[in-house]
Amino acid sequence: MALKIVLDARRVRDFGVGSYIRNLVHALASLDAENRYVLVCRPLGMEEFAGLPANFETVLYERPDTGLFNQLGFSIFLRRFDADLYHLPLSVVPWGMPRPYVVTVHDISSLLFAPPPRRWQALRLYRFRRGLMRAARVIAVSCATRRDVESVLGVPAERIRQIYDAPDPRFLADGAPQCEAERAERRRVLERYQVNYPYILYAGAIRPQKNVPRLVEAFAVLRGELENHPVYKDLRLIIIGDEIARYPAVRHAVIKTRVEHAVRFLGFLPFETLRVFYQCAAVFAFPSLYEGFGLPPLEAMACGTPVVTSNVSSLPEVVGEAAVLVNPENVFDIARGLREALLDESLRRELVQRGFAQLKRFSWRTTASQVLEVYRDVARLSRRRV
Repeated sequence: MALKIVLDARRVRDFGVGSYIRNLVHALASLDAENRYVLVCRPLGMEEFAGLPANFETVLYERPDTGLFNQLGFSIFLRRFDADLYHLPLSVVPWGMPRPYVVTVHDISSLLFAPPPRRWQALRLYRFRRGLMRAARVIAVSCATRRDVESVLGVPAERIRQIYDAPDPRFLADGAPQCEAERAERRRVLERYQVNYPYILYAGAIRPQKNVPRLVEAFAVLRGELENHPVYKDLRLIIIGDEIARYPAVRHAVIKTRVEHAVRFLGFLPFETLRVFYQCAAVFAFPSLYEGFGLPPLEAMACGTPVVTSNVSSLPEVVGEAAVLVNPENVFDIARGLREALLDESLRRELVQRGFAQLKRFSWRTTASQVLEVYRDVARLSRRRV
């Protein structure tokens, strides 16, 4: 019997969860012609789902998803579909959410790295835990996230299903340019941004747990060591992500280490431009303190770029032996990892080849098939209770 599944797709344009929603929906569309899907979208996200099969329907929901009133309104809106199940692709569960529902937890950073004031921490924890405890199933995107959901939030292990994320398929191409036209296009992109020097790349959000100030400090150490190097004497650090004005600690780190002239902040970039920056980077650096999964290192690997990342949280699980691992709380160890990935040519070649091999562990087709199993399990359990 076909299921009617409602999926909250309002955040499809967001940086991380947006990639999850978009790629999961398109992978489900390629696998499942039987069940009916209703995708709840905002006006600016509906174009992401153009050309889906006839068993996929998009509906518009224009209200914001913040505030108690809007959350209750969304729950009331969902009830009109009388669905077999609902899928929330992020862990903010609205009050009054109709059941049964499935929640995907990407991380619990909002609990572990809560911004001041912390007086709302108990309420935040209660709300987070309540939403997951009422879920029919919780999907955790890594083993590390599964452990967090179980140990920090107390969700029973039998209610949690670990299903890996995967990089956007558009990244999955050999990092080496295949023809002169492609090489010329890369040069044009870099020239547009006046990039004519070797650079270390960071791409992602610039929240506190991303550890960008320490990356800046490690870069300053490394740049001092390489000031006379024939290739890397003009090494730069390029940071692609949030607006820097929102994170004074990063700007302070740049000024304190006196590398203002060597660090560039580019904000968010179109996908094809971002891909070129990944492909042309000397090294991709991602010394995060905490990740639920950590897609950017895999994206860099898909572009044929050596990766330096943290030895904590989910990152060792995700990158395997295909990256240089560093202690993210030690500036000099981060600098050590960057130095090795830059200067050791045999290591660089190994990292690139291991990166391509590591990518084969992850695919959206596999992810979607496992999510579809969760949908079917939840529907069976729900019918038994009726």
